[in-house]
Formats: sequence, C-alpha cells, structure tokens
Amino acid sequence: MAERETLNRLSRRLTKAGADVPSELLSDLAAYVELLAKWNKKINLTALPVAPLSDDAVDRLIVEPVLAARRVLGGDSLVIDVGSGGGSPAIPFMLAAPNIRLVMVEVKVRKCAFLREALRQLALDRGSVENCRLEELLARPELHESADIVTVRAVRPDKKLFNAMQAFLRPGGRLFMFGAESSAKPEFSPPFTSGHIEVLLPSIGSQLVVLNKNNRLF
Repeated sequence: MAERETLNRLSRRLTKAGADVPSELLSDLAAYVELLAKWNKKINLTALPVAPLSDDAVDRLIVEPVLAARRVLGGDSLVIDVGSGGGSPAIPFMLAAPNIRLVMVEVKVRKCAFLREALRQLALDRGSVENCRLEELLARPELHESADIVTVRAVRPDKKLFNAMQAFLRPGGRLFMFGAESSAKPEFSPPFTSGHIEVLLPSIGSQLVVLNKNNRLF
C-alpha cells in the first residue's frame, strides 16, 4: 500500500493538470514512484528528486505520461519504449492505457532488473523488458512493423535511431517523443512526413512531438 503522502501529492498534481484518474490507477502510480525511489538509492535511475518526492518529479515522471496516454487510440495494442531507464514514461503510460502491451528496451543490465521488478510488483503481465540496443531487435522479424506507438524520452535521435524506430512501427503508427519546449523539432523525412507538437504541461514547458508514419500507397 502506497504512503498516503505519495498518493496525495500525485492526486494534487494530476488534478491540477486536468487528469482525473481512478483510485486504482492512482494507487498503482504511487506504488511505482515509491519503488523507483527505493531503487534510486542503489542505482541511478533518475536525477529528479524522488526521496523526498518533489512536484517536479511527479510532473515529469507521472503526469506527462498519463496525459500522453490520452493519445492512445482504440485500435492501438503494442507500444515499444526506447531507452526505458527508470521506467518513465513507459510504465505510467501503460498503467494509464490498460489495453496496450508494452515492450521496454534498455541496454543497462541493472536498469533492466528494476524494470522487471516494477512489472512484477505491479502485476503487469502486459509488459516485457528487452536487455539490448533497439537496433539488435531488428533481427526479430516478428517485431517489424508490429508497434502502434514507439515512445522515447531524453534521447536525441540520429538518423540510425530514427530508421530503427520506424522499422518497428506499422504503417499509420506514431512516434511519441517526450521533451521540453527547447527541444528541436526534427526535420521530417520519409516515412515520417507529417506530425505536430502537443503541449503537455505549459507551466514547465513540457511537450510531446508526434510523428506519423505514412500508410503504404498501393
């Protein structure tokens, strides 16, 4: 059971952002934050203040992905998160979108151990962890064009990474890039030829860059 103080802080920040979440979701989000704070004392999962928990940490780690999860469409089923690290935005995003399956890709072994423990503690059998670089998953043809959404945060994608991410997106799928207003919007290049920016939290300048992968033309 999450601490009352954690639940109250999350509830206040989510409500302020206009996100009305059910009590079960709030409890799961708080449990994730508390597990993150516990593990963060041993390994570097986030530089944000989580022990004690700050409003800025809640906004970045919880509120942003919960707001972004509103963009999940009814037909979306698979999300691949690149460089999952401490589990945000991936885990809160999955908690807030209960119909999706999630694959988290993380190269560091100790961070993968945390991600797997978070999935276990939260009883999230819809999630899995791949301990590798994203490019290594290209060797698995069953994952090609399988994802409805690919998410990434705090990574400046180069051409190689863009190519890898688009390879896992189905035609019509979307790339979600979490960042700040100062983040440069990438130039569109095939198959990403359209997109837009959505402001998530104006007070801290956070935004979501959404790039759309074109449908094939027959």
